Amino acid sequence: MEGFAIPNVEAQLQLWMLAMIRPGAAFLAAPIFGGSNVPVQLRLVLALAVGIPAASASGMAVPVEGIISLPGFLLIIAEVVAGVAIGFALQIGFAASLLAGEAISNAMGIAFAAIADPANGTMSPAIGQYLSMLATFLLLATDGHLALIGIIVESYAALPPGNAWLSSETMMGIAQFGGLLFAAGLSIALPVGCALIMVQIMMGMVARSAPTLNLFAVGLPATLLAGVVLLAIATPVMADTIMATMRHTLDNADAIIGR
Repeated sequence: MEGFAIPNVEAQLQLWMLAMIRPGAAFLAAPIFGGSNVPVQLRLVLALAVGIPAASASGMAVPVEGIISLPGFLLIIAEVVAGVAIGFALQIGFAASLLAGEAISNAMGIAFAAIADPANGTMSPAIGQYLSMLATFLLLATDGHLALIGIIVESYAALPPGNAWLSSETMMGIAQFGGLLFAAGLSIALPVGCALIMVQIMMGMVARSAPTLNLFAVGLPATLLAGVVLLAIATPVMADTIMATMRHTLDNADAIIGR
């Protein structure tokens, strides 16, 4: 009677832990998954569910010297950098929405109206929170979260474990893409922002023609009303711009893995 082979449980657990690093880092840096309101246990389960099949297909193995060694340390650093780069690329699209909300809030005169952002754990403008929720719904409706998981899985073929170091051109591309954050944010805020600037110019002309008029009592309600109406009208256009930004971020994530 042949004996049963007892697997090396410790080596298997170390392999699973290594497989969780890249998806876990990507989920931590990406929107929706990386929100502070998402339980850590859920992120760990998702990282394990995504990482184990991808690592098995790529032939990931624990270094001969073990995890606590120079090759193991370099392997962990490379996996973290690759995962964070993929998640950060998608995070830029959400940051553009928050920047657009900041610009619109300043133009409306309600920059002081900030509420707690459950995703980031910080205070954000009310309009920025609205656009951020709009970006979240659009990303989920277009299966952007599944596209992110697909990019993570395919990254194991383009950046195999142990050789997942990003090139200098890729790092420079990420930095340059981050600079487009301001252009994308202003593009999202452009329809409402330009109209609100015209309202501000009209309020200035009224103040010059009637110096005794309490401009703050008249101008702030008028600007708020105009801003709300303009947001209701321009939301479809802004949604198209947000979707274009999201597609651009997913393309940038594809470029990171060289696909």
